[in-house]
Amino acid sequence: MDAIILQILNGLDKGSAYALIALGLTLIFGTLGVVNFAHGALFMIGAFCAVALQRLLSFSHEVVDDTKVDFLGNPAKIDIYYLHEWFGPEAGQAIINWSVPLAILFSIPIMVAIGFAMERGLIKHFYKRPHADQILVTFGLAIVLQEIIKFYYGANPIPTPAPPAFAGSFDFGALIGFDPNTIIYPYWRLIYFGFAMVIIASVFAFLQFTTFGMVVRAGMADRETVGLLGINIDKRFTIMFAIAACVAGLAGVMYTPINSPNYHMGMDFLVLSFVVVVVGGMGSLPGAVLAGFLLGILESFASMSAVIDILPGINQIIIYLVAIIILLTRPRGLMGRKGVMEE
Repeated sequence: MDAIILQILNGLDKGSAYALIALGLTLIFGTLGVVNFAHGALFMIGAFCAVALQRLLSFSHEVVDDTKVDFLGNPAKIDIYYLHEWFGPEAGQAIINWSVPLAILFSIPIMVAIGFAMERGLIKHFYKRPHADQILVTFGLAIVLQEIIKFYYGANPIPTPAPPAFAGSFDFGALIGFDPNTIIYPYWRLIYFGFAMVIIASVFAFLQFTTFGMVVRAGMADRETVGLLGINIDKRFTIMFAIAACVAGLAGVMYTPINSPNYHMGMDFLVLSFVVVVVGGMGSLPGAVLAGFLLGILESFASMSAVIDILPGINQIIIYLVAIIILLTRPRGLMGRKGVMEE
């Protein structure tokens, strides 16, 4: 039982990332009708926003320390962080340690600006083009963004630790009545799941309970009629693209302590997340979230050593096998709408 619970926790952790990226993908497809293969790159950019902020907060300069000498007997030169100098060693180090949570605020305007630039500068020219053209141009954009990140940050993963307060593990087994130390799970993975739930709930609440969201949902159902009412639906859809970019970026920011950022992490998640979208149903926001968690849990169970011993390599293909089965039995996906991608 403890192994099953542990795999469920692992699945919810993976499913959180899949669901957040798939949610943004579905928002863009549902509003603009664009198949955005650059969405994984937005996840990657969000992760590197956390890296950039960590480096900004860690800027230092050399000072002479008269209490120490080098090997020649001269006063030693040491590096001191600007934050230590400005706020004191304890407060300055605390700010540096909390760079990942602070990167949430840092990344929001950056991701919104990138979303606006992508939609106004490129995506809007492909609204009425075939989906194949949309896939090619956005995939090309993803490669360009990936290479830019590689040029500035290198090809190696960059460790971005969680705050020390959340660097340890939590005795989840003792919480639910098992023997102590039977189910040990990292704090940050639990925080990531909770963060994903907050973001998902916020997006659904925004679409369901705000006037802006109601107009967007009406535009998704019948864009022309909403436009005839004198509402600038294109402007609202542009804002939704920026929101979708922000969701992907925030998912990347919070994922950095779990998986050290690297330039190809966007592509790694994009393919899986697009499978999630198709399984959930193109254009269905609840379907994207449901499929994200479902496939994350299935992938986690398929990674158990007992399963791999029986079916070697099943953990690498389980998501695609499930996708094939679901699409053969339900071509529109779990919660897909009639007419979507059927023209």
